[in-house]
Amino acid sequence: MTALSSFTDVFQVPWNDYVGSIAGGLLRTLGYTVASFIGATILGLALALMRLNRLRLVRVPAAFYTELFKNVPLLAIIFLTYFGLPSVGIRLEVFEAGVLSLVLFYAAYLSEIFRAAIAGVHQGQQEASQALGLGRGKTFTHVVLPQAVRLALPGTNTMFVDLIKSTSLLVTISAAELMTQAQLIASETFRALEVYLVISTAYFAICYPVSQCLLLLERKIHGGVPLSLARRRRLKLARTYLAEGKIRP
Repeated sequence: MTALSSFTDVFQVPWNDYVGSIAGGLLRTLGYTVASFIGATILGLALALMRLNRLRLVRVPAAFYTELFKNVPLLAIIFLTYFGLPSVGIRLEVFEAGVLSLVLFYAAYLSEIFRAAIAGVHQGQQEASQALGLGRGKTFTHVVLPQAVRLALPGTNTMFVDLIKSTSLLVTISAAELMTQAQLIASETFRALEVYLVISTAYFAICYPVSQCLLLLERKIHGGVPLSLARRRRLKLARTYLAEGKIRP
């Protein structure tokens, strides 16, 4: 009974009063995650292409950026973006500062993943494409990129889940995301253990299904499932023709 009463004493927060706050924080967390991941992917791909460029003048700035942001803590970048930039006349809203910080940080890691994936495509693929008369642009988009996406999936999936968890650091600038709401609830109820246990469970409930879905996607793609719907339709049509004997294998 003593153990049971101690357990029940832990959970005394009236969570019904905070459903709206938690839902708002969750939506804010997802907003930071999606916006930051899109921005980091675009910037990371640009940096990866710069790193693979033959011109040293193009490669060096990209390499410097990557090494710089890989070796600076994310929390320091958040503070520099939100508290530091106003000292030089640049004032950003909380959402803008949070997204910018995450983009700058994760673009460095994604650029390394993309660079390794693109470099991992065999050079013979590009030579064969050029022999068929494809230009450099079409060779990259139709031959190199689809194969590079498959190679980059494991690392990219890991970074996406890590990005979800890293949004919790935005509590330091009161970004109104999930961890900020947890801090406010804990300060109102003085039940820090219960509040942070529940919020930790909420992060797990978000990250685990996402990671498993991404793992399933990764396995399907490595198993030969085409990425685009158009290619899936063409493959299905080809299988139908093979089954009907209209074309020979």
